[in-house]
Amino acid sequence: MTAATIRPRRSVLYVPASNARALEKARALPADGLILDLEDAVAPAAKVAARAAAVAAVRARGFGPREVALRVNGLTTPWGLDDLAAVARVGADAIVLPKVEAPDEVHAAEAALAAAGAPAGLALWAMIETPRGVLAAAAIAGASPRLACLVAGTSDLTKDLRARATPGRTEILTALALVVLAARANGLSALDGVHLDLADAPGFEAACRQGRDLGFDGKTLVHPRTVDAANRIFAPDEAEVAAARRVIAAHAEAEAAGSGVAIVDGRVVEALHVEAARRTVALAEAIAARAGSSDA
Repeated sequence: MTAATIRPRRSVLYVPASNARALEKARALPADGLILDLEDAVAPAAKVAARAAAVAAVRARGFGPREVALRVNGLTTPWGLDDLAAVARVGADAIVLPKVEAPDEVHAAEAALAAAGAPAGLALWAMIETPRGVLAAAAIAGASPRLACLVAGTSDLTKDLRARATPGRTEILTALALVVLAARANGLSALDGVHLDLADAPGFEAACRQGRDLGFDGKTLVHPRTVDAANRIFAPDEAEVAAARRVIAAHAEAEAAGSGVAIVDGRVVEALHVEAARRTVALAEAIAARAGSSDA
């Protein structure tokens, strides 16, 4: 794995497609990715106008290195199929499917995109945000070569579970772990759900650290003020990168001496640790390259 083959997704911000000011502001934010939202953030009466605004925004380009995804409405809604037809060829990086509960829903979206002439490189992201979706996450994750990411929808999931939202998110930890397991078993990225209390900065950072430790690549966000913290927490720090480089170097020396095991900082290092270390270095390099781009 190298910096050229890894894409940082530390911070992925939802942007209401019906909000022209938010769409314009998003072009300059330091978020790794943007989800232009046609679903939850848009009232029914504004759906068609929001779709047109999102299409125009993506076609206008100007988002720089930010990954741009479009969250469409569910295929069983009056807008879903028209959304897919409209966004299939506008130049987005990905289409986000809400409330996915079965592989058939991914297949239906894939067929609709193909019928609309979507390019082969247009990815699908599946939101796992219902109990049925969590229980089917593994099957969903393997449903299509277009799938690139699973997104945890924690707000809807908590509601459907009739659970109480707690600071430590105990009520959804099992579901979060299942989303990560399904994603990793199928070579996909995984994004943690949103934190809705914008006044609770310590709670947001704690949730980011928890998601990072569970294995998520980054966090979906609802406000620009949270981008910097997510970027910091989901990125390897200087000490982690330095330790990763020591692991790679020590293991290479051990292999040259005919051994598959090295000792680094008092810990046993084997090939599996080298793989993780290489990913850490590649992620750090990809983040540095993104920060160095002209309009990052």
